[in-house]
Amino acid sequence: MDKKIILAKIDEIDGYLEELDSLKPIELEDYINSIKDKRTCERLLQISIESVLDICNVLITELKLGLPADEEAVFDKLKDKGIITKGMAVILKETKGFRNILVHKYGIVDNELVFEKSL
Repeated sequence: MDKKIILAKIDEIDGYLEELDSLKPIELEDYINSIKDKRTCERLLQISIESVLDICNVLITELKLGLPADEEAVFDKLKDKGIITKGMAVILKETKGFRNILVHKYGIVDNELVFEKSL
């Protein structure tokens, strides 16, 4: 397995989360009132989640677990092989869904939810 790719992705995630922690406002009201802060937090969360998804896909490929039917099947394959727990599979599916909202539905993004996820 190419551990370098996975470790590089983990480093990316760490960097994104450190940046998010340093940039996000302390108060929800400040977050809501700043379009720049909102967009920055949303983007950092999005690319953090995408890096996690990339790690999952690398594991599927490297472990030769077969081509998943859809994005959620990635997590099921990892769960079925004992690589992640059932609970983690649920969390990852929810996280992927959250990423989809960030990417495709900016107009209806729940600001409070994004702010909470940024903590």
